[in-house]
Amino acid sequence: MVALFKELQPIDAYQIRMSQPFSEHDQKLLTLFYQPLIGSDAMSLFMTLWADAGEEDCEYNHYHLMNVLSLPLAPIFEARISLEAIGLLRTYTKTEANQRTFLYELSPPLDAKAFFEDPLLSTFLFSKIGEQAYRSLRSRFLVTSNETSTYKEISRTFLDVYKPVNHRVDIEEADGRFIGRRGDNGVPFVQHNFDFELLRSGLSEQMVPQAALASVSQELIAKMAFLYSLTPLDMQKVIMMALDENLQLPEARLRKAAADFYKMNTSKTPPVLDKTFIQSAPPIETEEMTREEELIYYLEHTAPVDMLRDLNGKEPMPVDVQLAERLINTHDLSVGVVNVLLQFVFIRNDGRITKAYVERIASHWMNKKVSNAREALEFSRKEHDKYMKWKNEEQKPKTYNRKPVREEMVPEWFHQNEEKKEEKKEEPKKVAKATSEKPETKIDNDIEERRKRLREELARTRKGVK
Repeated sequence: MVALFKELQPIDAYQIRMSQPFSEHDQKLLTLFYQPLIGSDAMSLFMTLWADAGEEDCEYNHYHLMNVLSLPLAPIFEARISLEAIGLLRTYTKTEANQRTFLYELSPPLDAKAFFEDPLLSTFLFSKIGEQAYRSLRSRFLVTSNETSTYKEISRTFLDVYKPVNHRVDIEEADGRFIGRRGDNGVPFVQHNFDFELLRSGLSEQMVPQAALASVSQELIAKMAFLYSLTPLDMQKVIMMALDENLQLPEARLRKAAADFYKMNTSKTPPVLDKTFIQSAPPIETEEMTREEELIYYLEHTAPVDMLRDLNGKEPMPVDVQLAERLINTHDLSVGVVNVLLQFVFIRNDGRITKAYVERIASHWMNKKVSNAREALEFSRKEHDKYMKWKNEEQKPKTYNRKPVREEMVPEWFHQNEEKKEEKKEEPKKVAKATSEKPETKIDNDIEERRKRLREELARTRKGVK
């Protein structure tokens, strides 16, 4: 992922060129032969480039591909190198005025004969779809000779029809190359790891004539050695097995002998080719670096997902990885800046990466044109207090102010009516109180009168008067 952003950026422009027009038959070959090998993403990328190639002088950026394919930049880059490795795409690049532009040249697929005769492609397809499907697909493109067996060819040759003229014409050769059908060269393959000198040194002229060995291309020998993991000494035995009675070395016999040698010595199942791509690591400075320089180097050359993994000691959450990818792909922040930002938030926010907090600091850095890890470190130290204040604001519980209840204006007649109602309610209460007071007063007077009489009788009794 680190090297990806040095290899390709969403803002990079690209143009498309076709080495020749493609046909419906080419589309069938791509679907049946190549799609099982390269996968759906690479197939979609090829078809999209094919569709856009019809426009004259059209230039796009890689945001266009990301939107059309609904894929992030990393899968698009992996799909591109898959097309390059299989021989369907050639990529060129140039940089002018700090603008990098790619030229994608689409190449047609191999025809059925060349595809099945290529040991790498045919074996790769066999391992992907299985023996039964492989044999069925191969039989679909075989042309039987029964139809022409009863006929005799009488076609004329060129010399039968034409004869040379004596006039000499100087034809000026122009630079460049013609657009035409690509030769059946198979996949791009470099045989720099195979030791042909060791192979030849173990084969004597009496046992294997040099003419027979020269009749087979070195690329085929290297492909067979790569496919079946054979050493030069193993290939010597394979060549001996492939020689016919005339000490000739047909390519078909060589391929069969290599397969038989693999089955006898390694495995009866066909070899499987695993897709791999090792991105070249950036060169490390040999000079001694300070701790600050080592930190900056680490932040600039480490993928955010790896930085989070190192920081937390375990696999980061997908939401954090997606946040980092969005900052890089959508907002065009560099890897170093994103690493500093995520590291700052992780450490200062107790191991939590809050999206709103990250985006607020990222917006500040974008406005300040922060472009690398060194500038991001300086900003994070300089604006530390401000960022911590933002953090506290993010963590405060949100309070919602209630809207004041609207007080309606009440007309005066409403209050007058209410006062009249209250007066009417009070009048029966007063009447009831007045009527209730009269019997109570009468009862009190009778009691007082009786008490007075009792006191007088008691006084007479004490004096002896009846």
